[in-house]
Amino acid sequence: MGEVIKGTVCADRYTMDYFYFGKGEKPLVIIPGISVQSVVPSAGAIEKAYREMEDEFTVYVIDRARQLPPDYKIQDMAEDTADAIERLGLKEICMFGASQGGMIAILTAASHPGLVRAMVLGSTCADITELRYKVMERWEALAAGRDGAALYETFGNDIYPPAFMERFGKAMKRLGTLATEEEMDHFITLVRACRGMNLMDCLDHIVCPVLVIGAKDDAVFGPDAAPEIFERLKGREDCELYLYDGYGHACFDTAPDYKKRLLRFFAVHAS
Repeated sequence: MGEVIKGTVCADRYTMDYFYFGKGEKPLVIIPGISVQSVVPSAGAIEKAYREMEDEFTVYVIDRARQLPPDYKIQDMAEDTADAIERLGLKEICMFGASQGGMIAILTAASHPGLVRAMVLGSTCADITELRYKVMERWEALAAGRDGAALYETFGNDIYPPAFMERFGKAMKRLGTLATEEEMDHFITLVRACRGMNLMDCLDHIVCPVLVIGAKDDAVFGPDAAPEIFERLKGREDCELYLYDGYGHACFDTAPDYKKRLLRFFAVHAS
């Protein structure tokens, strides 16, 4: 098992936790998707999932800021994340953003083109219409009602395939009962930040190579979200699209070859 080192970036406007592992020369920053509870307690499991990347990369996983004002937006998340990356002394990074993390990655690459050398966008969306927000609106309502078990069950059913939930669904419901009111409020702020968000024009300002990975059975943003992003980028030879089928929105967790796709893409475009 590789060593996981945890830390915190403190700035005037935010406090942000992170962890890193690996011994490679290249920095890879992972911006995870939305979650009720911090990803930091799961650092060991995440390190295990990305272990095959540790020889080539030092992998940084950056959480959201701890305390969020109610009107915190995706743009604020991106600026705080970019600031944290720079404070960590990272340059010319590879970046992988999953789900809401992909939205943050889009804005980071568009606003700080010299920072990102190559990027993978996983199961994300650049245009949250009211129809696309319906799934997240259910999450918001359950969190507001403080029904952690129902929230985790609904969240799991929306992002994972049925076989995964048959195996882990009960454990997820139990975990949901442990969520605090503070964590629920944090989650609600993250969810609401997505409503009405449109980043399509930001895609025109991305200059680094991009691999867009989506899922034909994405029950959160729908099967068209990833192709829409690629359509905006497809005139460039350094942009690619790949769609999974059968692994759900969270194919970045469930597809067995997902990390190999990241490695192959970064090997070509960040060497």
